[in-house]
Amino acid sequence: MRYTVVIEQTTRNFSTYVPDLSGCVVTGATREGVIQVMREAIAMHIDGLRERGEPVPETQGTATVVELPQTGF
Repeated sequence: MRYTVVIEQTTRNFSTYVPDLSGCVVTGATREGVIQVMREAIAMHIDGLRERGEPVPETQGTATVVELPQTGF
């Protein structure tokens, strides 16, 4: 399984979430750390859905970086 994970750097730490798994959120001190913990959080989230008999969402999201020309922005 593959899920898109959004990683945001704040002034204090890193925050990640999975758009396809509502409520699956992780924060941590380093980018590498939140990615590792997010892997575990996704697995736990999916296990919880299955235990409750809820459907496991298929991956819908994708991500890309959009570059703008360096003009008067």
